[in-house]
Amino acid sequence: MKTFLRLLRFSKPYHHYVPEYIIYILLFIIFSVLNFTLLIPLLQVLFKTDKSAPILVMPKFALSGDYFKNLFYYYAQHYVDVYGPLGVLTYVCLILLICVLLKNVFGFLAQKVLTRMRVTLLRKIREDLFYQYSTQSLQFYHDEKKGDLLSTISSDVVEIENSVVSSIQTIFREPLLMISFFLMLFYYSTQLTLFTLVFFPLSGAIISIISRRLKKKSQESQNLVGVLLNLSEEAVSGIRVIKSFSAEKFVQQKFHKENGRFSRITKAILNQRELASPLSEFLGVMVIVVVIIYGGYLIFTGKSQLSPAAFITYIILYTQMITPAKNIASAITFLQRGLAAGERVLRILDTKQTINEVPDPIPFTTFEKGIEFKNVCFRYQQHNVLNNINLTIPKGKLIALVGNSGGGKSTLTDLLPRFYDVSEGGIYIDGKDTRQFKLKDLRNQIGLVSQEAILFNDTVYNNITFGSENASRESVYEAARIASAYEFIMDMEHGFDTIVGDRGMKLSGGQRQRLTIARAVLKNAPILVLDEATSALDTESEKLVQRALEVLMQNRTSLVIAHRLSTIRHADEIIVLQKGEIAERGTHDELLALGGVYKKLVDMQELK
Repeated sequence: MKTFLRLLRFSKPYHHYVPEYIIYILLFIIFSVLNFTLLIPLLQVLFKTDKSAPILVMPKFALSGDYFKNLFYYYAQHYVDVYGPLGVLTYVCLILLICVLLKNVFGFLAQKVLTRMRVTLLRKIREDLFYQYSTQSLQFYHDEKKGDLLSTISSDVVEIENSVVSSIQTIFREPLLMISFFLMLFYYSTQLTLFTLVFFPLSGAIISIISRRLKKKSQESQNLVGVLLNLSEEAVSGIRVIKSFSAEKFVQQKFHKENGRFSRITKAILNQRELASPLSEFLGVMVIVVVIIYGGYLIFTGKSQLSPAAFITYIILYTQMITPAKNIASAITFLQRGLAAGERVLRILDTKQTINEVPDPIPFTTFEKGIEFKNVCFRYQQHNVLNNINLTIPKGKLIALVGNSGGGKSTLTDLLPRFYDVSEGGIYIDGKDTRQFKLKDLRNQIGLVSQEAILFNDTVYNNITFGSENASRESVYEAARIASAYEFIMDMEHGFDTIVGDRGMKLSGGQRQRLTIARAVLKNAPILVLDEATSALDTESEKLVQRALEVLMQNRTSLVIAHRLSTIRHADEIIVLQKGEIAERGTHDELLALGGVYKKLVDMQELK
């Protein structure tokens, strides 16, 4: 129930829906009940069982049930006198038809209100989820599987729509309808209605058992959806590796195993969910049979004052209890799957941001002096990645980071724009702790070109202007020229308006990387971070990209990670990282003369 109420909060503000919905649903219920109360005069006319005194005087107006009842019978008597039994029959049938029309009109209007609420709720859930995905730190993505995240924003939200949101009308309307029918049943026969209440706890207990089992299986089912999406995403992303190792059968068997588990659980869920409706119907009919027998006994023995027409109406009213009872039972069981999905969604939304701004952040508009890492330590869970890093990068200088894989180079550069926060120590720009700046201001001062050229399935133009909303077309062309990308872009079918495909798959590796360099050029940030930007390229592409990078680094403060040491021979200082610590530092010539770790790396690459 707690999960259900939390999900409903996404539809706030409630005043947009609740007052309007209450009016429509009350009118719907009034006309629903009125349909069946009209059966008594209808039956009395048909079977001529009305022995009550005719109402010959127009009743005085009063806001009460008796006034409307007497008014109805006054006109009924009038039609009997004027047109005979056939006239009153026509009169009653017309009133019945009008009541059915009004019932459905108000039912439709109530549904429209819920539809508005439903759309708002789902829109806000998706927006909040995407906000979480786009604002969380990289730590969040280390802890979560991509398949689970995709499953949450797609299938889990759809499941909430199909079960939780679809059940709102049933949960709000059907109990009110049942209460109204019960009040009418009590009005006709308190004794008979109290007798039937004994059977309702039995039905509730059976439905509750089914619901608890269903929720447990639904949670497992939703987890498996994430596993299947993760396996599918891995297969699509790694299709080259799968084919090169002839591992199609291996990945197929892995998927087949998890898909089989998912199918078995889904079958069990559907079977149990479908069981709720027929079971509640059977229990309802069983109660009606008992009511008929017991009610007949009371009438035959003179212990009840119910007329035959009233008793038939009572039975018909009671049969109408079956439909809302079935709907409620189905909604409760159907709801469990949606609540399991809702819990997964809320778990993501409840994940706290690990990168936060201070209450009054300092604006950061100009970079003037330099960057300093002071006693910086970074810890991932219980594993130390960086230990006691002290590094100064004066403005306009090029600092290179080298070392074996896993030494902490990428982590060190990720700390600068606060993709992670330091565990100990601090990073200072112009003497101010980066944690004091506005995040947007800080990241606007840093341009990033990574080893993997990240492009989006959009045009070349939009990929270059990504994050630069007010860039002119001429500035985009100039950025492409500086990145040595203008010529190959213009050779494409639609030039700058060419779609690059998913992750830029329509382009070569060198072309993709030059587009990311053009993006960094357009951003024109004074601080530049290059994370092995040429390591995945062939010799020709590397030369083109390296030339573009040299132009990009002019008059900028650069922090460069390089495996190909030829690209950083002229760095102002080279930092050798080993096991998260600075092992050596100095210029290329100084480190060669030192004869340590750096010289070994150079010798391995034959760069003497």
